[in-house]
Amino acid sequence: MPAFRRDAGSPLESVSFRNASMCLGRKGPYLRACELPLPDMTSKDLDLIDNGTLNQIKKTLVDRKETLAVAESVTAGIFQTALASATDASQYFHGGITVYNLGQKARHLQVNPIHAESCNSVSNRVAEEMAVNVCRLFSSDWGIGVTGYATMDPVIKMNQPFAWYAIANNQHIREGGCLEHPADEPARIQYYYVNEILKRLNNILGNR
Repeated sequence: MPAFRRDAGSPLESVSFRNASMCLGRKGPYLRACELPLPDMTSKDLDLIDNGTLNQIKKTLVDRKETLAVAESVTAGIFQTALASATDASQYFHGGITVYNLGQKARHLQVNPIHAESCNSVSNRVAEEMAVNVCRLFSSDWGIGVTGYATMDPVIKMNQPFAWYAIANNQHIREGGCLEHPADEPARIQYYYVNEILKRLNNILGNR
């Protein structure tokens, strides 16, 4: 879950999602570039990213002069951290957004709220809408959407944690599917989702 922290001597409350922050002021929420320490993201965490695949994606997109953005829920900002960790990431990575609940998915990514409510915002359709609309939101050539579970949810009938993902190019879906992982530490499952989606994007780009 996001870590809530109030800055000392400031009326702003900061909600940190690893590498992204939303600041809440007296007149309501607004986005701000916050330079906050991120103690939960270490070099050890970055070692869990498939850097070989990530660097291939970066090289291909830079060579093609194409860009990428990501909309994530279950991975809670890890995807953005991975993409931003590449050298000169701004050459290919336009940015990302972490949207946990239905309201934020509908507001920022035009996810259909009626459908999303029927599936707890976890479905192939939701992932596709996230991927397509993050391209629009960040004016990027490629978009990734991922939503799902990193833990077992007693309310949802599931055999193991799972996530739906979608990859869009120029606001058209190129690939989508469901990833599953046996119950484990949530962080391990989140990194598994990120690395598997990176592999699929790499394959679409022709780097097999």
